[in-house]
Amino acid sequence: MKTTLTKPTRANDITRVWHLVDVKNKVLGRIVGDIAHTLMGKGKPYFVKNLDCGDYVVVINAKYVAVTGHKEKEKMYGNYSGFPAGLKQKALWQVRKEKPALVIRRAVMGMLPKNKLRNRLITRLYVYPEENHPYGNKIK
Repeated sequence: MKTTLTKPTRANDITRVWHLVDVKNKVLGRIVGDIAHTLMGKGKPYFVKNLDCGDYVVVINAKYVAVTGHKEKEKMYGNYSGFPAGLKQKALWQVRKEKPALVIRRAVMGMLPKNKLRNRLITRLYVYPEENHPYGNKIK
């Protein structure tokens, strides 16, 4: 028996599966590690670091994800415009109220590898604040 490597020319070998993840009352850091693992495809026998081998992930109930400690009030999400006094920050509870999907998406982005594949991997992540999602027929 001979082991064959997954190569970009043989992209037909990569099969993508849809996964449904319910994050209601689950700790953010724990569940996000599993989501990033699935997006990268690290559980597949033909995984290679330089190719996009991952699966699709649909996350539901993002509004109800749990955090530990005092992170609800102390964890800050910010962006900097590049201008003086251009730093805008919001606490986790404010971001969760406005855009609950952003909390999951930013946490997953932090766990993905910092290379050119990251943007392609994150496009297969679909986050919904409630249980309703349009991918019911694709998920087994």
